[in-house]
Amino acid sequence: MENTSRVRAAAAALGALAALALPYNKALAAASAVKNPGTFVNVEVGEITSLDPVFPYDNASQNLIYNVYDTLIAFDGASLTRFRPALATEVPSRQNGLISADGRTYRFPIRKGVLFQDGQRLTPEDVRYSLLRFMLTDRAGGPSTLLLEPILGVSSTRGPDGRINLDFKKAAAAVRVEGNDVVVHLARPFAPFLSIMARWSYVECESWAAENGEWDGQARDWKKYNDPEAGQSYFDSHANGTGPFEVEDWDQVDHFVLLKRFERYWRGPARLERVLVKSVPELSTRKLMLEAGDADLAEVAAPLADEIRGLPGVRLEQGLPQLAVDPVFFFTFHINPTANPDIGSGQLDGQGIPPDFFTDKNLRKAFAYAFNYKAMVHDVYHGRAKAAIGPIPPGLLGYDPHGPRYRYDPAKAISYFKKAWGGQVWQKGFRFTLTYNTGGDSRLAACEIMKRGVEALNPKFRIDLRGLDWPSYLAKAEQRLLPVFSRGWYPDYPDPHDFVFAFYDSQGRYPLAQGYSNPEMDKLIARAARELDPRARARLYGEILRLGYEDEPSIVTVYPTGVLAIRKWVKGFVDNPVFLGAYYYPISKG
Repeated sequence: MENTSRVRAAAAALGALAALALPYNKALAAASAVKNPGTFVNVEVGEITSLDPVFPYDNASQNLIYNVYDTLIAFDGASLTRFRPALATEVPSRQNGLISADGRTYRFPIRKGVLFQDGQRLTPEDVRYSLLRFMLTDRAGGPSTLLLEPILGVSSTRGPDGRINLDFKKAAAAVRVEGNDVVVHLARPFAPFLSIMARWSYVECESWAAENGEWDGQARDWKKYNDPEAGQSYFDSHANGTGPFEVEDWDQVDHFVLLKRFERYWRGPARLERVLVKSVPELSTRKLMLEAGDADLAEVAAPLADEIRGLPGVRLEQGLPQLAVDPVFFFTFHINPTANPDIGSGQLDGQGIPPDFFTDKNLRKAFAYAFNYKAMVHDVYHGRAKAAIGPIPPGLLGYDPHGPRYRYDPAKAISYFKKAWGGQVWQKGFRFTLTYNTGGDSRLAACEIMKRGVEALNPKFRIDLRGLDWPSYLAKAEQRLLPVFSRGWYPDYPDPHDFVFAFYDSQGRYPLAQGYSNPEMDKLIARAARELDPRARARLYGEILRLGYEDEPSIVTVYPTGVLAIRKWVKGFVDNPVFLGAYYYPISKG
């Protein structure tokens, strides 16, 4: 990594130094001409946590990685159902013979003449290596399950005891090279497989990895690289993809990543010379940067869109489809009590909560009825959201506008609170800390609504609120230190399985952090993923949503629409919720 002074000098030479000088003391006049025409500045709420394609599972990191590493196939512009060839020269289908009749074998012809950013040439072996590494690294709470599940039929390489129980031979047989093709054999038919490959089949350079002390693709020591700690991998802070941009620097002190155009990109060089991605949690600062022309794109929470409206030279893109559920309250079923002030006394005595507090279903239902969903839609989002029914958002198979849902009902909330823990909750009360990520304005608002709704029911109920920076927030949630945490879900790929697995499957992203498990739910989710008939799949998702409603391991609040603030000089921007941010390759300024 280059040092900060060198990067700042480079940014100054590009005319982007103002984007790094934060906070601003006052707004500058809007520029009349295009500012920094070769450099695109994106200011986000989130923060990059890793450059390793197999490690992070947050929007900010994975969006950056998507611009550095290519996939085998890709989504065609803004479409959620059409694909285009990328590192594979064809999109597999039954019609072209690249998908077998039983729906289990996929063949990807690999493009020739593609270079990695270090100058090495892409081979089919690199593709095989990358798919295997994605699965076998299997960081706890990471994205590996996205490929493990369809290809190997498992959600993890480890058993309940934490020990590795996967046979390398099984993985090696499932992903193999035949001539110039990479052949992937699935454990069973898996309806959303192409959608997953269009977003997550990142390709890395096998020899580059081995040269820098990473797994070399051989069977003998793969277990050494399984479930790594953060920061252990060379990939964590170094990148070498085939994508349109390469990482010039990542500054974790000043919270920015500087990308430069990969001049030998196989599709031709990008229009932009550089991209600066900066973490700026404060909306006021993002607004000032937009107004001054020092930011080209800014993330804006839908509830705060009116604060950006009318800025000279800025267009506000509203109502963007997100396929998102956010905010969501997740209950931790078995809270880690070690040095944990968020549970107070650690007992059900009115001054805290016990570590297993939220294992009582009555309690979870009480919280669900205590939340004012209409206030979230109208007072917070100003109508730019829809009250959520379940974890499957509108626009996806399985969404049912008439399905079972919770509504704000204080009387029912009181009834369930009185049942919780045999009446002890209502008699003794409780106190705990509800956490949100700083800069997540809608999540803070949701926490405030929850606090008001619950505390109004009984003077013995107390909820404290606290904001944490994004990396700390993620770490504490995964360590089960947060009694309840507010998060959201944005699509890994546009299919209902991505949502129900993340919310309800015992090996999903949030149940792993919560300690939630329901074997009946796991079986239903697996059946729905295998089912290729859309009508039969829809019926199964109806069963899944009903069971989730009964269990209530999490409280879904709203389906938000997206809002972005973009300088009017930006051309070629394409919005697709699967990008998890901006795809910079087609963008220009002028």
